[in-house]
Amino acid sequence: MDNDLVIDSAAGRAFDETQVPLYYSRKTADILYKYGPGPRVHFHMGMFGAGETPNTTVSQRVIRRRIIDSQEAVLHHAASLWRVAEQPPATLLDIGCGLGGGAIYWAQEFGASVTGITVAGDHIRVIRDLAQQAGVADKVTPVLGDIHDLKEERRYDAAVAIESSGYMDRERLFSVVAKALKPGGWFGIQEHFLCRPEWTEFIDGYYKTRLGTLTEYLDAAYAAGLELEQDENITDRVAEFWVQSMAWSTAELEKAERTGKPSPIKRARLTESALTHGKLFRVWRDHAVETRHLIFRLRDDRI
Repeated sequence: MDNDLVIDSAAGRAFDETQVPLYYSRKTADILYKYGPGPRVHFHMGMFGAGETPNTTVSQRVIRRRIIDSQEAVLHHAASLWRVAEQPPATLLDIGCGLGGGAIYWAQEFGASVTGITVAGDHIRVIRDLAQQAGVADKVTPVLGDIHDLKEERRYDAAVAIESSGYMDRERLFSVVAKALKPGGWFGIQEHFLCRPEWTEFIDGYYKTRLGTLTEYLDAAYAAGLELEQDENITDRVAEFWVQSMAWSTAELEKAERTGKPSPIKRARLTESALTHGKLFRVWRDHAVETRHLIFRLRDDRI
């Protein structure tokens, strides 16, 4: 690797080492097709206006633009809530950075030098290419590694995990982040939290994840020396994302049938997405799962 990020690859891992990297590697082309072309390509839920339910009987192009705009909107909202503009971090760690959309966002919008860590090796080249397109290749450094094994201390002004912490051991995550942050540093999280455990197997199985409860996060953070500074429940603002995503998949299936040209995304996958996202909308609508923006800061007694 061409950077000085310290990863202890011999450390044990709390999760299956094969499932998450394979899951994301197999989805790379699909993510670029549905959410691209970038350069800011996101693979997380988006935010809509309060009570906003946009009409889905529109062109697929309009639905796609709407989805991408909502993904950008949720990052803008997080940045505003976390008051990033008031004191932009010079150095930021993006944990589980996906295809680098968030890393590029923090670099472009706030001038941060971002280290993006990912477990999917084939994402490194994609992130570099997209960062080059965005004009921030000098500010975005993608790193292949496991966040659980991070050894750095007092290097970052801030860290973020946008819908990635569900794949991680929470105690180890908060512990390594607390050590990696500089005094006064903060850790921003966008994540989904289980409220009704009967949905655990369905959601974890579909996304190869391991969602937790808010209490679990708060306990792990406190043990690591991080204090909750703000918590906003955005469930009602992101639930519509599932409707729009379902509409896009349905439109893609209809386009293939109408034109006779198969989609780059397998038909079985599109069908599964359309059906599952309809179910996920009901899960979010009923608050069986909640999406929240959290920000933690190092406690003075642990610096």
